Amino acid sequence: MKVVKEVMTKAVVVAEEQTPFKELLDLMHEHRVSAIPIVDRSSRLIGIVSEADLLLKEVRESQDTEPIFETRRSRIEREKSEGSVAVQLMSSPVVTVGGQATVAEAARIMHDRGVKRLPVVDEEQHVVGIVSRTDLLTVFLRLDSEIANEVDEGVLRGTMWLEPGTVHARVHEGVVKLKGQVESRSQMFILIGLVRGVDGVVGVDSELTYQVDDTSEDRELAWSRWFGLVPTRR
Repeated sequence: MKVVKEVMTKAVVVAEEQTPFKELLDLMHEHRVSAIPIVDRSSRLIGIVSEADLLLKEVRESQDTEPIFETRRSRIEREKSEGSVAVQLMSSPVVTVGGQATVAEAARIMHDRGVKRLPVVDEEQHVVGIVSRTDLLTVFLRLDSEIANEVDEGVLRGTMWLEPGTVHARVHEGVVKLKGQVESRSQMFILIGLVRGVDGVVGVDSELTYQVDDTSEDRELAWSRWFGLVPTRR
């Protein structure tokens, strides 16, 4: 499974705390980025300035009157709109991710926190990259043949140790179709979960069957069949 450091952008444009508004805007335009991580004198990440943060100045200037009541959010936006350097304009703390996190974990963080990008940091909070939604979606560009090979060799043979011909996997447009029979119902669930976790898999269409339902209440009978034993009659 791919990890963040394999898909992130490594050449990251950063700015310091006292970088002026105009220079931040120039950096975004020059490097065609929509956000810039802000670091302190030790190069540790302390915030991030996005286009949305800079636009607050334009929004503020277009307002005719001041609000009578100010919420916490509106106060923060007002303070940013009045700022002139990075430390006054940035959003902090920053939602980050480590380089060893999986692509799926990064996607979940983005979804849960409602962000479009994640700075990638090391243990000392130094910026080592940045990952965007587009970067995470690149795993779904894998060829069906590559996915099929990983499912066959990596999951069916390598992890599940299934005999050749026990389960067949076919891949079309990223959807894996599984056919065959495994020994138990729990093994079937594990297999489907592992296949879902393969990079590039869009979905799993399972037509798998099983010999023993080891998830049922009659566990004694299930395990007896599993080991080929005759259960004790009561």
